[in-house]
Amino acid sequence: MKIAILGAGAWGTALAIQAARAGSEVVLWARDPSRAAAIAAARENARYLPGAALPDGIAVSADAAEALRGASLALLVVPVQALRSVVADLPASGVPMLLCCKGVEAGSLALPLEVLAALRPRQVAGVLSGPNFAHEVAWGLPAAAVVAATDAALREGAVALLGSPGFRLYAGEDPVGAEVGGAAKNVIAIAAGAVIGAGLGENARAALVTRGLAELSRLAVALGGRAETAAGLTGLGDLVLTCAGPGSRNMSLGLALGRGERLADVLAARAGVTEGVATAPALVARAASVGVELPVCAAVADLVAERITVREAMARLLARPLRAE
Repeated sequence: MKIAILGAGAWGTALAIQAARAGSEVVLWARDPSRAAAIAAARENARYLPGAALPDGIAVSADAAEALRGASLALLVVPVQALRSVVADLPASGVPMLLCCKGVEAGSLALPLEVLAALRPRQVAGVLSGPNFAHEVAWGLPAAAVVAATDAALREGAVALLGSPGFRLYAGEDPVGAEVGGAAKNVIAIAAGAVIGAGLGENARAALVTRGLAELSRLAVALGGRAETAAGLTGLGDLVLTCAGPGSRNMSLGLALGRGERLADVLAARAGVTEGVATAPALVARAASVGVELPVCAAVADLVAERITVREAMARLLARPLRAE
């Protein structure tokens, strides 16, 4: 079987390595021809995933039509804010697709599958989500994830194609819940990092993560997802990983903000995208549109907009009216 990996960042490269490990023929597509050529020549994505060699079963191309030709499955692995433009430029293929990005599109306030559906209403699609650091998947360390889709054939086919003994995949029927979990955890991770960076302690981090989990659960249900999804790999699992340490881009951004660094300086020094920055205000606005309040995420939105400091954000959260949990 052939799998097309559309997007050659760290996660796209790691998924290409995993797909080859699982036994598929793989084409890794990079939008930039010069980057595709560099990855193909070095057999390594030195910019985004240094040290992870590409197996022989992976071809690298800047031609999306070539990557999709004859593929049984396509994984679209680009930042959410670039998703619309990338999909608009892709050739029509009819290949079932998994979206492997996490966030909410600024402006439209759409989740990734909603962006795709607006452009290609008949596209068979789902999401691949879970607690995964790209470098660990690339190195073959044990990991688990969820293929969430309403289409049973897509769920079962993707699990069979991508899974391996070290990469355990579960089929899920709640793509909305999976997408909300993936978006919200990045925002909450910024909060978790910020309280540690500001020296506010582990108690504060634990409280923020726990209340953040409640926020993402409420929003998932309001958007048509299931409350129990928040307790699974795409909710609690992803939240725990992303809030646990500086290996997370969003958590490490929060650490820097908590230490008093400027957001623009932190982002300028990074190669990859920190999705929680753009997602925070979009997520809060999407929640408001369905009558859901997200106090932790709203504090993060104000923090990244530089309207409040970390300590002011914490004081605001602690001053909220008392209520039953």
